[in-house]
Amino acid sequence: MTSYNAKPAQKSATALKARSGARILVDALVAHGFRQSFGVPGESFLAVLDALRDSPIDFVICRQEGGAAMMAEAAGKLTGRPGLCFVTRGPGATNASAGVHIAQQDSTPMILFVGDIAREFCGREAFQEMDHEKVFGTIAKWAVSITDAARIPEVLARAIRVATQGRPGPVVISLPEDMLVDEVTVEDAAPVEPDETRPGLADMMRMQKMLHAASCPIVLLGGSRWSEKSAGMFRRFAERLDLPVAVSFRRQMLFPGDHENYAGELGLGPNPKLIERIKASDLVLAIGTRLGEIPSQAYELFGIPDPGVPMVHVHASADELGRVYQPALGIHASPNAFAASLEGVEPPREIKWKQWRKDAREDYLGWSEQVPANVGPVQMRSIIQFLRGLPADSIFCNGAGNFSVWLHRFNRYKKFGTQLAPVSGSMGYGVPAAIAAKHMQPEKTVVAFCGDGDFLMTGQELATAAQYNIAVKFIVIDNGTYGTIRMHQEKHYPGRVFGTDLKNPDFAALARSYGIEGFTIERDEDALSTLQKAFAAQGAALVHVKLDTEAILPAATLSDLRARALREGKTRA
Repeated sequence: MTSYNAKPAQKSATALKARSGARILVDALVAHGFRQSFGVPGESFLAVLDALRDSPIDFVICRQEGGAAMMAEAAGKLTGRPGLCFVTRGPGATNASAGVHIAQQDSTPMILFVGDIAREFCGREAFQEMDHEKVFGTIAKWAVSITDAARIPEVLARAIRVATQGRPGPVVISLPEDMLVDEVTVEDAAPVEPDETRPGLADMMRMQKMLHAASCPIVLLGGSRWSEKSAGMFRRFAERLDLPVAVSFRRQMLFPGDHENYAGELGLGPNPKLIERIKASDLVLAIGTRLGEIPSQAYELFGIPDPGVPMVHVHASADELGRVYQPALGIHASPNAFAASLEGVEPPREIKWKQWRKDAREDYLGWSEQVPANVGPVQMRSIIQFLRGLPADSIFCNGAGNFSVWLHRFNRYKKFGTQLAPVSGSMGYGVPAAIAAKHMQPEKTVVAFCGDGDFLMTGQELATAAQYNIAVKFIVIDNGTYGTIRMHQEKHYPGRVFGTDLKNPDFAALARSYGIEGFTIERDEDALSTLQKAFAAQGAALVHVKLDTEAILPAATLSDLRARALREGKTRA
């Protein structure tokens, strides 16, 4: 976990001066080491904006609260500390809920501050009134309203711990506008760091014994709360024991894709040979992952509640151990603490699974090395080959849609911190996530890899990139349809296309209207030179890739899916 570099809390009551609630809040954020925030201004928290003006905390002005919340969520993913977002009440808060939902399902630390109506108006359905505690209580880890300015330091310290400890997640804090101007005398709380839950020696010895008895083990790596250091410690453990390592959905940055022990991703449409290998294993180490619907392949990869194979499940939250699958050994430990304990795990005298690991790697390379040709004048393999040549620390950001399959299956995520993608499957994530990443790490190449429908969910944040000169490289794969929905439509209602066709703008021209360089790829022979020009641009650039609608998947066209559904009689019409 990155240090907060925070100043000590104030101790002497005699030295304290009365401060407004807004000033207390901002001072507390500074004391806890926060320097970055995102948001859309609102009159309900003008006092906070005024306090932020004189603070070292950067406030990025966004164009819609959903984009702002997704930027804060991306910041939480990158740093391990809560991403901060400020929005106004009612419609501002509900717009931001998309980012809160991502943070919850992706286990990302985040704090959403919502400017609220004055306390005296509560219960009258005042202008934009909403019970934020009730609304967000079902999608956030904790939702609370601060009605007493003197309790701001207390609540904020608790919010940081709730957001970062156990299974991380979002906290929503409602700030009544009249509370923010109340002046009170209160000490700042001491800076807090999340506590690490450490595995017991007996559990680690039992895991070692189970490994020594195995002939064909496999690791399923996932979840959050990892750091570059802990990911490195786990990599060294996998090397010492020569274990095959698969990662859960959109957690590819946890283990290098070019490493000999990497076996692939348990995502949507995974390598069938990886599924077969997991089913054939005699020991599964599920580390950090919840084994949710996607990595568990709609909960069919393992038996429930008995997985059908000895399983060691390691998770930072005790609530996740045995929630669906009953493991042979459950270890309640945070990734950092567990990875550190792996140094004491000894390999067996003879590693019996060397060939098993080599075969897993060969299966992965056979599935992902060669990008197949697709129908139409533009080839996705040209795009992927270019992306593979980018610096190893480049950050790839994407939202949801079939277009992302090309990136997840064929790209190589080589370093920790190089993937920002929503485990929740939320559209529109790539644009704001990339803007946040490039703003926070300007020295790195940052790519927003988007679909056409996906891009237009949050495309207005191009204005944010332009305003702050944030040099993201946007790639928009335009196939004129909501691709994932169209794919399922052809599978279940073949030939009955309805509600999925899109008429899109000229995305390159749209970018230029914001002052961002725009390029278009309509022929494969122009792909490399166009991408080189875009990535050589000093500022942000957008590449509009016109992909044939039929190229819906690397291994199938829409016509293939339709014909198969008709042949198998799967139509529901």
